[in-house]
Amino acid sequence: MRLGNTVVNLTAHFNNRGIQPPDTPGDYGFNIWRNTFPAEELPEPGTLVELSGTAFAFPAPEAAGGDNIRCRGQLVALPAGRWDWIGLLGAAERRTEDEVELHYEDGTVRRAWLRMSDFWPQTAAYFGEPLAFRPGAMRYPRHTHRHHAPAIHRQRIPVTVPAPLAAVRLPDNPAMHVFAMTVTADEESRLAR
Repeated sequence: MRLGNTVVNLTAHFNNRGIQPPDTPGDYGFNIWRNTFPAEELPEPGTLVELSGTAFAFPAPEAAGGDNIRCRGQLVALPAGRWDWIGLLGAAERRTEDEVELHYEDGTVRRAWLRMSDFWPQTAAYFGEPLAFRPGAMRYPRHTHRHHAPAIHRQRIPVTVPAPLAAVRLPDNPAMHVFAMTVTADEESRLAR
């Protein structure tokens, strides 16, 4: 049973702008072809969205660095606690998997896998992640294509060693993008502490 989750603030790590409001010029481009997700078909910026019992803070596109992390090995500090899962809202420029490093408070570092399916329209989740959002359109540099439906999926990284976590280091893999992160503890784990 799910007891609690805590949103991780990623704003300081945002380095990519992949969510674009209509008729907005600027330096947008989720991928090399500068495709973007249409902002008007996603949750309001800065709001909390609940997906399968986990709350995520949807990124605000007006943040200085963007609205998502293009993974380049960033070390993300986590709220203090013993967590069972690291939940992500993510998308990949192509299906990809890579290792993350879980940094524990005692200095121990353990590896875990992060797998992300392709954001590309009409592509099934290769790794079986639940769909978080699928807008009905995708932006291109000069137009919006109404029949393309890119995807943002929900991923989970298990924390298999029950000890306090301090941070997670994302992969150095620019094909992976993280829009939101939440850490979660299950009730059984809390009762055992």
